Amino acid sequence: MLAFRLDRKSGVPAYRQLIDQVRHAIQLGILRPGDQLPTVREVVRQITINPNTVHRAYRELELQGLTEGRTGSGTFIRKSLSEISSHQPKLLSQLEQWLRRAQDAGLGIEGIEALVAEALHSMKEEGRL
Repeated sequence: MLAFRLDRKSGVPAYRQLIDQVRHAIQLGILRPGDQLPTVREVVRQITINPNTVHRAYRELELQGLTEGRTGSGTFIRKSLSEISSHQPKLLSQLEQWLRRAQDAGLGIEGIEALVAEALHSMKEEGRL
């Protein structure tokens, strides 16, 4: 089951973070059609968030056609995303190799996250993302 997390310092609204995490899990194949999302109550317990925020995220996912709510049963993944690429397994392997090299170079998780954030920011600024 998907374990949500919130970055309260990111400036991204909590409901948007939940939506993005579900979309990413679908893209990566972690969530597939028919899989159930955690209940609102479970998410509230897991990350201490207002239930209305979770409802809003789930409602938005349903409007996007990615999920469907089943009364009395929960929220289920309805379809996969077409963005799943045949290159994904190779890219994931290369990323894992890079992460190991970064750790070997002495970077901890915060250093790795900062480096990735800087690279993403630079690419956005250059218009390459």
